[in-house]
Amino acid sequence: MALTHSIPNPGQPTAHSVNRKRAEELARKSSFAGLALILLAAAIATVPVALHRPLFADDLEFHLISWIDAQQSWLHGVAYPHWASTPNFGAGEPRFIFYPPLSWMLGATLGLVFPWAMVPAVLTFLLLAATGLATRALAREFLPDGPATMAGCAALFSGYALFTAYERAAYGELAAGCSIPLLLLFVLRDRNPSAALWRRALDGSTLPLALAVAAAWLSDAPAGVMASYLLAAVALTSAVFARSWFPIVRASMAFTLGIGLCAFYLVPAAWEQRWVDIQQAIGVNGDPGMRIENNWLFPHHSNIDLKQRDADLRVVSLVAVSMIGVALLSFAVLRLRARLSMRQTAAGRHGKDSRIRQGQLADGEPLLNRRWIPMALIPAAVLVLMLPVSLPLWNLLPKLRFLQFPWRWLLVVEAPRSVFFAAAVWPSAAASLRQRRVVSAVCALLFLAATIFAAAEFFRVGSDEEQLPGVLSAIQSGVGFVGSDEYAPPGADDSTVPTGLPDACLEEDFDSELGVVPTPDTNPAWLADQGACIATATATLRQPEHLRISMTAPRAGFVILKLRSYPAWRVTVDGQLADPMPASVPAPLPAREDGLIVVRVPQGRVELAADWTSTNDALFGRSLSGVAVLLLLAIGLLERRQATPRQI
Repeated sequence: MALTHSIPNPGQPTAHSVNRKRAEELARKSSFAGLALILLAAAIATVPVALHRPLFADDLEFHLISWIDAQQSWLHGVAYPHWASTPNFGAGEPRFIFYPPLSWMLGATLGLVFPWAMVPAVLTFLLLAATGLATRALAREFLPDGPATMAGCAALFSGYALFTAYERAAYGELAAGCSIPLLLLFVLRDRNPSAALWRRALDGSTLPLALAVAAAWLSDAPAGVMASYLLAAVALTSAVFARSWFPIVRASMAFTLGIGLCAFYLVPAAWEQRWVDIQQAIGVNGDPGMRIENNWLFPHHSNIDLKQRDADLRVVSLVAVSMIGVALLSFAVLRLRARLSMRQTAAGRHGKDSRIRQGQLADGEPLLNRRWIPMALIPAAVLVLMLPVSLPLWNLLPKLRFLQFPWRWLLVVEAPRSVFFAAAVWPSAAASLRQRRVVSAVCALLFLAATIFAAAEFFRVGSDEEQLPGVLSAIQSGVGFVGSDEYAPPGADDSTVPTGLPDACLEEDFDSELGVVPTPDTNPAWLADQGACIATATATLRQPEHLRISMTAPRAGFVILKLRSYPAWRVTVDGQLADPMPASVPAPLPAREDGLIVVRVPQGRVELAADWTSTNDALFGRSLSGVAVLLLLAIGLLERRQATPRQI
């Protein structure tokens, strides 16, 4: 009897390959469903912004002006704007030097596609969706797809995210919200636990970690400060628990490269602070409500100027307590579930569900991971930073006071809180599909309730001029707006800049007052019949970074330009370099109180020109960014080479 051997057909799929393909297809469908759910959640969270007309929020006017001014600069051929023309009633300010570019560039880009009235809603949707997707990516490092998607939804429905979107319209901070989860993801990642130090550090995470650091700084300066301290703290803590230097090595390289990438913005912003009154941003000789000491949790001040702020802070204090409470309680639940699983295992229970009793979820991921410990410390540390006991830290640590408000640290609580919450409420692998659907439905109702509550409590009602239609009308009319105090020349007062100024005004004295204050607490108003100028002129060319004036001076005097002074302006009279007031030290004349540029002119025909120039610090910052790009590419190639298996 002949023996026959069954030889597999190479072209015929085996049972193993078929099962693997099915598993991969299911994983792709699950991943696509997770992405779609987060986009749907972001759309739901954006509905109140789209429906709440006329929209008014703390920072809306600031951002809207920035978007429109940036777009105008682009239309005049300026790829990277420096000067915002609308503030100070057309005299401008160097806003784009000091405010990170990511949010205003994104808003200006959306303004090319959508009507300005729609841009806030579209931008809110994009930034909330990015936050949810980034948090989901962080959660996928530890959790299955189901709870990871829930974590992403929990992040964008968190009280602070909705508070930032609805009440504050702080788009820079919203943009930074997606960089924090990515920063945590790549600093905590440990793909090769048994590898050598450098292979463990350069496992493909350094390059994206550097990009996350750069994204935080380019989104919002306070968020950049928080991201830097967060990176250092998490790397140190991870190194202790991992008993290895690799988290510190990776974080050090990524931080250096990330800061280098945004040096084109950071170097001028840091160096040129001496040219503006930047201390106004933290309440020095200004608004006491901007000081750290007046913004602890649940404040109560006798100062009448702080009463309204106290009322606002009670709302954000409740948000802070609820977020930190949920984070810590969820982590405690995870620890309890892990201990119960360990006890069940110790009792000798075995079988097909033994991995559940060992504290694992549906795909075998542990309920409690050692790498979660650094994340669990974040909400506790943030709680301390929002209490008066932490004041010595605020005074000691560099640049920490520039956060202005301690509750801004809630930005870094969003991701840990969302991951812990999703892991704590998600049913174990033994649970039925019906139980998971019930949990998902309950959480969806909670998220919807949070949105309704936030829409009812966080939106504000301002005057007609402060609401979206009023702001757009003022921009289109060319009237302009009051400037930002922190961007004013040192010693200048934004409240003294007159409205209605001509492009050039000839005066006998360099410090002549222009305009009359019509009512208390308003800027002076210049009118032609006031006789405040010997002669006036309209610009023959007025662009964001270029100004041309042709005028006849009846006699020698001083021309006051409707242009705020700044050392980057190069002013010429009849082709010869003039000295703007104030110029670089020593200044030929004292500065005007309104901070406007003044130049001496002779009698007769005068040709004035003002052009923005690239200062040495700006050129140096661009060079550093170029070097950082090359180094980042080298790191990326090195990590890719190490990830490629060696051929034997």
